[in-house]
Amino acid sequence: TKKKIMTITNIIIKKVNASNEHLKAVVSVTLDNCFVLHELKIVEGQKGLFVAMPSRQLADKTFRDIVHPINAETRKMFEEIIISKYLEEC
Repeated sequence: TKKKIMTITNIIIKKVNASNEHLKAVVSVTLDNCFVLHELKIVEGQKGLFVAMPSRQLADKTFRDIVHPINAETRKMFEEIIISKYLEEC
């Protein structure tokens, strides 16, 4: 069987003010015109921009992603498309 690859069909980027120097934007992503993910974040890290997935703080004060790609290929695809769109809008 052929693997179906999902398509990012819409990206909404909300830039944040400079009060948090590392957080650059909050993003909503629509997949295949039928499923939306909210609260992805574009963050400036030590190695440049990256996309942080929505997360929840646990009782021990650590954070755990509540939505995330399950392989490196999909994570790379998300980051490349989302960061490219962010840079277009800057």
